[in-house]
Amino acid sequence: MTVWNRSAQKAERLMGNGAVRAETAAEAVKASGVIVVCLSTYEVVKSTLIPLETELAGRLITNLTTGTPDEARRMEEWAFGKNIDYLDGAFMAVPPLIGSPDALILYGGRKELFDAYQPILEVMGGNATYLNDDTGVVLLYDLAMLTMLYGAWYSYFHAHALLRTANISAENFLPYASNWLQHVIVPALTSKDSARILDEGFYMTDVSNMAVNKIGLDNIVKSSRELGVPADWLLPIHL
Repeated sequence: MTVWNRSAQKAERLMGNGAVRAETAAEAVKASGVIVVCLSTYEVVKSTLIPLETELAGRLITNLTTGTPDEARRMEEWAFGKNIDYLDGAFMAVPPLIGSPDALILYGGRKELFDAYQPILEVMGGNATYLNDDTGVVLLYDLAMLTMLYGAWYSYFHAHALLRTANISAENFLPYASNWLQHVIVPALTSKDSARILDEGFYMTDVSNMAVNKIGLDNIVKSSRELGVPADWLLPIHL
């Protein structure tokens, strides 16, 4: 395996595991038929790879850079126009899990490319999963899951901002938060019935209707303002 990084010292750990460090991106590309790319942005990917279109011809780019659906589609269009095979992917695992059997990495692009290179892709993550021939779909999944992650953290911070006004520590609240997540929030958001209702757009229920939930939101927004905790993120739901 040949590796290259804009910060050369970051490759030293891999060299200790038998990798060969390339001095340039061009040298790294020439060393393999499968090029795995993970850089900070698609702009950096383009500035790195476009000058190497001759060297990349006939090879596979597996781009695992985080970006937008349109960026993935445009990158694939450029690649195929230069006789370069292309898959887009997204890490759905934290760095320590990369390379493990359970690491989930999503892929999109031509199915025949994924099938041909799946054994290599599974080295980076055993749970290598093909989604769609539209490379943008991979980034949509990525962004959707990140939206849920950041939304959950925002709600967590807001909850504890409220609690701190009464000197209640996160540690003291933890058993209640854990119980609430495990028995109320997670089951509600991960059930097949919830997914079906969302797909059908029919939300009528005898359990907790819109009026009841509006009162709850009213109280959260009102109390937050009284306690000096910004509630702007809740206003779109509140309305």
